Amino acid sequence: QVQLVESGGGLVQAGGSLRLSCAASGRTFSTYTMGWFRQAPGKEREFVAAVMSGSGRTTAYADFVKGRFTILRDNAKNTLYLQMNSLKPEDTAVYYCAATSVWSINVNGYNYWGQGTQVTVSS
Repeated sequence: QVQLVESGGGLVQAGGSLRLSCAASGRTFSTYTMGWFRQAPGKEREFVAAVMSGSGRTTAYADFVKGRFTILRDNAKNTLYLQMNSLKPEDTAVYYCAATSVWSINVNGYNYWGQGTQVTVSS
């Protein structure tokens, strides 16, 4: 089992940057595929990015963040990151990190979730 705690959200102007962090408990962090998801008010939770277990060389991104967001994992620190650049007002949402023992880009594929961190992008 793994527990996840996100941090780093906040208010930023359009075009700005934020880095989200997700601290994971336990000694098996490197064995999990890790993902970032987001949920805007009145909308379903959606996939943002994922990084495969192990070294983290294999990643996947939603089309709407490609070229702007980067997912990274630091297994030595049991931490997942999401570097977000060129932020847009439509990126406003609660961002969640999640873990799974399989490779997945689907919400239903993840077993463990953090509590979320709010990101607000002003125009």
